[in-house]
Amino acid sequence: MHAFDVLGDPVRRRILELLLEDERSSGDVTAVIRAEFGISQPAVSQHLRVLRENGFARVRAEGARRLYAVEARPLQDVDRWLQPFREFWDQRLDALGTELARGRRDRRARTSTERTAP
Repeated sequence: MHAFDVLGDPVRRRILELLLEDERSSGDVTAVIRAEFGISQPAVSQHLRVLRENGFARVRAEGARRLYAVEARPLQDVDRWLQPFREFWDQRLDALGTELARGRRDRRARTSTERTAP
């Protein structure tokens, strides 16, 4: 499965967000995902399996519990693939930042002029 196929699912993206916070048991992940998405425990387990089998998550046993954590390598691969596109985004974001600063400056100038007007 391609990395973007794995990440294309909102449930799997949310699971990764949860795992970024800290290592979590499958029960903890299931409780959050069931509450947010209304899907069954077996469906959550399937998403965890997809993440694990495609290298996005790792699991370790601690007694009877299974603890999941994010695995960075595939995300680094995605990051490298996206790198050439950042120049496009960065230029647009820089231009947006310039326009926002210009707007703030213009508003301050207008406010200052209005306060000093008789």
